[in-house]
Amino acid sequence: MTDFATSHNESMHVPELLAPAGSWACARAAVENGADAIYFGLDRFNARMRADNFTLEDLPELMRYLHGRGVRGYLAFNTLVFTGELEDAAQFLKSAIEAGVDAAIVQDAGLCRLIRRISPDFPIHASTQMTVTSAAGVELARELGASLVVLARECAVGEIAKIRAELGERALPIEAFVHGALCVAYSGQCLTSEALGGRSANRGECAQACRLPYELVADGETVPLGRKRYLLSPQDLAGMELVPELLRAGVVSFKIEGRLKTPEYVASITRIYREALDAALSADTPEAADARAVQLRKAHAYELEMAFSRGLYTGWMRGTDNRALVHAEYPKKRGVRLGTVREIRGARVCVSGCEAPIEQGDGVLFDLGLPEAEEAGGFVTDVERRGGELWLTFHYPSLRWGGVRVGAVVWKTSDPALEKRLRASFAEGQTHFQRPVKMRVEGAMGQPMRLIVSDGKGHEASEASTMPLEASRNTGLDSERLTAQLSRLGGSPFRMEALDNALDAGLMLPVSELNRMRRAVVERLAAMCETGPRWTLNEGDVDLKIARVAPPLFREAPLIVPMVRDLAQLDVVLPLAKGDIYAEFENHLDYGKAMDKVRAYRAGKGGEGPLFWAAPPRVFKQGEDWILRIMAEAEPDGWLVRNAEHIRAFAGKRLRGDYSLNVANPLAAEFFIREKGLEGLTASCDLNVEQLTDLLSAAPADWFEVTLHQHMPMFHMEHCVFCAFLSEGHDYRDCGRPCEKHRVYLRDRTGAEHYLRADAGCRNTLFNARAQTGADYARHFASLGLRRFRVEFLEESAEEIARTLNRYERLLAGTLEGVDIWREFKLLSQLGVTRGTLRSGNRGGLT
Repeated sequence: MTDFATSHNESMHVPELLAPAGSWACARAAVENGADAIYFGLDRFNARMRADNFTLEDLPELMRYLHGRGVRGYLAFNTLVFTGELEDAAQFLKSAIEAGVDAAIVQDAGLCRLIRRISPDFPIHASTQMTVTSAAGVELARELGASLVVLARECAVGEIAKIRAELGERALPIEAFVHGALCVAYSGQCLTSEALGGRSANRGECAQACRLPYELVADGETVPLGRKRYLLSPQDLAGMELVPELLRAGVVSFKIEGRLKTPEYVASITRIYREALDAALSADTPEAADARAVQLRKAHAYELEMAFSRGLYTGWMRGTDNRALVHAEYPKKRGVRLGTVREIRGARVCVSGCEAPIEQGDGVLFDLGLPEAEEAGGFVTDVERRGGELWLTFHYPSLRWGGVRVGAVVWKTSDPALEKRLRASFAEGQTHFQRPVKMRVEGAMGQPMRLIVSDGKGHEASEASTMPLEASRNTGLDSERLTAQLSRLGGSPFRMEALDNALDAGLMLPVSELNRMRRAVVERLAAMCETGPRWTLNEGDVDLKIARVAPPLFREAPLIVPMVRDLAQLDVVLPLAKGDIYAEFENHLDYGKAMDKVRAYRAGKGGEGPLFWAAPPRVFKQGEDWILRIMAEAEPDGWLVRNAEHIRAFAGKRLRGDYSLNVANPLAAEFFIREKGLEGLTASCDLNVEQLTDLLSAAPADWFEVTLHQHMPMFHMEHCVFCAFLSEGHDYRDCGRPCEKHRVYLRDRTGAEHYLRADAGCRNTLFNARAQTGADYARHFASLGLRRFRVEFLEESAEEIARTLNRYERLLAGTLEGVDIWREFKLLSQLGVTRGTLRSGNRGGLT
């Protein structure tokens, strides 16, 4: 290995290629094409519930197979776990640990705590759904027991390097996605499926609303965008050419997305990235590594697009380019662009501008710019080439000819020959990819020869000859002869990488004995590898309880806590609020103005008045300290913290945790209250009434607050829709700030118009057009000890704000029923109101 590669390995551990496996076939495809590790889910508690997934009964066999092939297996346990599920989760984890799973990929802070109650040494990988975007996020993951952290996909290469640089020796190994589908919203922060249909992305039930068409409405007018209707559908990530840069930035695990993809996809992308990673590690210089990566990207462009492509792009790895990230023309797999239709004659189609090879039997699609409609496509029965044009023939009755028109874009969507080759690469009963092993032979005249084989991962096997070494009449067992004989590893999972010959010169053994020794030592090594790791399991039942605190932290009567989003709303709320006010402003400079208003109001009331809590932007990235510094100059009474950086930056102040911390069980709550110093938490938006009841019964209820009324913040995105579709710019530096000039909505297929806002970091939040209420359950929660009920405002008028606060105050006082609030707002609100995610029972459609 070169000095360049060695220097990285010494500082970062040996890099691994991590492939997805949604089925047994995908697992074989990954293993046989060079994956160092796979990640998979079980039939519960994973963020891809639509995958085939494995069962607990599959685990022992799966792990034996993986370990026998030198591959690690990581269990995706990356959903929020509700209070009533902790016992089942503990049993799942015990079974996984006993089966030799190499690590669990975890989102839930409470689940991290549960794992440590089960085992002191079982590895935890902090999931990308923890939304780790900064050094403070990495440190928080370490406190939770993680040994590796998967960064948010929105982190650029330079930002990864900054995180590593800030942490220094405290840094955890870093994993990053390098290929596959991109979510437009931050993983762990997307509430769209929950808001629109009760299907939580934090529970593995994403409905992919980002892939649907939307119209852009600015200042009441629909903006004409031509073919661009998929405004929230990013191109797929393809970071192949950045593999060397990611290595230098400190990435040790290169993750391929795709637990819902086919085995052929897994085989193709794994093999290509195996080549890319090996090339980067074997390069003599960084410059050579970068040049080779670009060459490989070009060489494999066709196969990358055929495997699965909505368009391929480097995502956020090179930084933010909003116009390039989302082309907005189609949301589905397309493949390779073939050309455009020039002429149609019967069952024959002339395609001009051909950009890819096409053969008989290949599949094509005709794109009229209407991806949401049924599109015409079929298999080619004959190909005739005339200069730069192709004449493609189809079986006439099988093609929907109404969808084939002159000018249509033609995409090649399937390549049966390629698919056949890919399937052959992971055919059962054959070994296609072998792991390197090192061999050493030693011995002297009259003594047995000893063959030692090691895999570099802690496994070493040896075998002694059954007869002594003798003097040779010829050259004896020199290195060339030994290599020729011992490297014949055939269908084993190993290949000889190096041979250390420590024999005295001029010795010999029969070839048959060499073969026997080789077979015996390889079998022994394979058996050792299959055993896998053995983790420690704590004895006795798992304690799922938390230590109670008495007296309670808060004793006040139930209160409504309003959240405002501009200074005009603050003016309305100040004289109406009974205790606290939360504020989330687009402009960070407004917090100073807000505190001036609050102080003036309190001065006029003899020092009495509500406390003002500032809510910083939901995501923090390296280099954004200036936003927090400016906000801190306002000296608010407290902070509604959204992420690990806020907890660190405002340590020693009054802190309450927002819903973005995803607290869904008492173990997570205990961590943030007892160990991070928060005085309260907003319960996760994923909880319905039964789950909230369980949480409030299992932990002190006065730790929590519940959002009773809100326009659910659905997508929270690094992608800026304002920049991409209302400017000619690419990011905040050249967009002209259309977010400050226009009031923008996205209109969905039902006609609902969802309000779009930008924050101080230029991230966008799309709010549900329909406000939702949990008023029916407010007094039930109050009876359990809950004392803070949040009511959030978005665009409401002064009259609406006052009326809303009055109704909720009366609700808590017992002079109004929850159903009355719901009925009143359903009749009077122009946006409509739904019962939202707090309702019990069926959480399917909107009411």
